[in-house]
Amino acid sequence: MQAKIDDFLAQPRIAVAGISAARETPGNMIYRKLKASGHTMFAISPTAETFDGAPCYPDLESIPGGVDGVVIVTRPRLTEALVRQCIAAGVPRVWMHASLIHGGSSVSEEAVALCREHHITLIAGSCPMMHCAPVDFGHRCMRWIMQATGDMPS
Repeated sequence: MQAKIDDFLAQPRIAVAGISAARETPGNMIYRKLKASGHTMFAISPTAETFDGAPCYPDLESIPGGVDGVVIVTRPRLTEALVRQCIAAGVPRVWMHASLIHGGSSVSEEAVALCREHHITLIAGSCPMMHCAPVDFGHRCMRWIMQATGDMPS
């Protein structure tokens, strides 16, 4: 799993689905963390036109030049449709977010099966902020808890 995480975080162009211009969300925090660590970021939101001064895109196919990976930070019922967008857009990597604090997960069994069927490299669970240096204290604790309880994706 660590090789998949390292590969994902080594990609220059990453999109985050689950951005909100109306309220602070885990997707917003992930977008900002990855942007601060040097990634070229793209926000996906069907309702927002901009996020942090950058354009939002209604879907993956609207992003000029495509992306190398997508972090999905939505409800599981939306994840399958986003993975279908990844397939159509030729996105080779997907990270389905999971959080201990917010008690939510974007992981959908149907979406996981689609990723496997279409040979998309998948991280099903965890949070990029647990792995993107420098990792803050809270996310180091969450990573430790997920490892200790066996909830870290493998």
